[in-house]
Amino acid sequence: NFIPLAEDTGLILPLGRWVLKTACQQAASWHTNSATETPPGLAVNLSPRQFLQPHLVEEVREILVETGLEPQHLELEITERIIMEHGETTTDTLAQLKALGVQLAIDDFGSGYSSLDYLKRFPVDTLKIDRAFIHDLASNEVDVAIVGAVTTMAQALGSLVVAEGLETAIQVSKVRALGCDTGQGYYFAKPMPHEEAVKFLSVPLVR
Repeated sequence: NFIPLAEDTGLILPLGRWVLKTACQQAASWHTNSATETPPGLAVNLSPRQFLQPHLVEEVREILVETGLEPQHLELEITERIIMEHGETTTDTLAQLKALGVQLAIDDFGSGYSSLDYLKRFPVDTLKIDRAFIHDLASNEVDVAIVGAVTTMAQALGSLVVAEGLETAIQVSKVRALGCDTGQGYYFAKPMPHEEAVKFLSVPLVR
């Protein structure tokens, strides 16, 4: 797998910077040429090594300045595992990123490393419920209870809740009923090239 190899060799650092800068440039272009009143935001995943590097905050600041993207339109996602394994470092880095004005999200929440204490301590804007709890919502009452409980808890702490991996209308209906704020997955759209994305974003999505 390419990403673990890049992580092990350190190539993930220049690669991650290129991905973040390219994505921010594209988002800034979409905002400039957007036909909608609310331009789309942008979410970028950070790998463990990328997040833990000492110059991450300065790198993000520089990229925002270079691309002209307003920080509130950038959401940086880190996995729950990074938070659990690097608590103190994570706290400081997230606080500095938050000071830049970017949005912060915990990805794959519930995948096995959850700590309610960390949720209370970290300045997290968005909690993304792992797709493992979404897949069988139509038939698994345990998953329904977990998603409902996580949603209630996260919203009480002031976080937006995103259901990951939505693929069917039934799943969408279930997460709506459970109070999730929003969702992502193939039900709405699959990965697409730039030209298709521009066309997709220019048309209001009704489901």
